[in-house]
Amino acid sequence: MELLTIITIIFGVAMSVGYFTQTYKIFKKKSAKDVSLLTYLFFGSGIIIWLLYGISIQSYPVIISNIVYLVGVISVLLAYFSVKR
Repeated sequence: MELLTIITIIFGVAMSVGYFTQTYKIFKKKSAKDVSLLTYLFFGSGIIIWLLYGISIQSYPVIISNIVYLVGVISVLLAYFSVKR
């Protein structure tokens, strides 16, 4: 694997940290009242499109990064719907 590919995967995965910190905050506060559902639905839709694009061009950095992003968005959405707003 080329160095640029490795760096792209590492930073692509690192950028998803925000989703997991949001999930943590929702569970910690037991509230999702300040979370925009629409925003995460748009994020999720865009990520699915990017994931499909990555698969179509067989780009592992795009595929791996977007799988991690999608897991992050799904975790926020699950947290959103599992706590009382």
